[in-house]
Amino acid sequence: MTKRDMNSTDEREALLGFLDRQREGLRNAAYGLTEEQGRGAPCASALSVAGLIKHIAAAERNWAGLIRQEHRGGDVAAHLASFQPGETPLAELFAEYERAAKETDETILAAESLNELVPVPQDVPWFPKDIEAWTVRWVLVHLIEETARHAGHADIVRETVDGATALELLAAVENWPESEFVKPWRPEQ
Repeated sequence: MTKRDMNSTDEREALLGFLDRQREGLRNAAYGLTEEQGRGAPCASALSVAGLIKHIAAAERNWAGLIRQEHRGGDVAAHLASFQPGETPLAELFAEYERAAKETDETILAAESLNELVPVPQDVPWFPKDIEAWTVRWVLVHLIEETARHAGHADIVRETVDGATALELLAAVENWPESEFVKPWRPEQ
């Protein structure tokens, strides 16, 4: 994915930029993890970094499908299974996530307007029954919200695995020099 200019005056590009930053946070939470660590659920919940990556890829696909009016149905079992990575390697989960993100970006950029209406499917149990449509803007802001929420979950899971914090991981990923403020994460030697 390319980094968007966070100073963009174009609303669509600015919002996609915020989504990119949240995606980056989720990816960073997996930086340096082994396959076993990525699938581990060390907290009180059943969430794992790998499961969160799998889930958010499915979420992006579902929301982009709604914008394109290609609704696939509200399957509760499929939703719950989207949090379970199984034995899929992290590299494959990331590749799927990158494809889903690209598809989302293309869908958002192809929309005629952020005010374009997106029908609310009535067969999804967790969707409101008293709203007929959202806008593309609402869907995009919701994706930012959902990705940020799950990136935060991934931060907590990751910190529980080995103590690495989001800032230390960002510093490692972006190759920051060590400073008084932050020491980039390094694998234990």
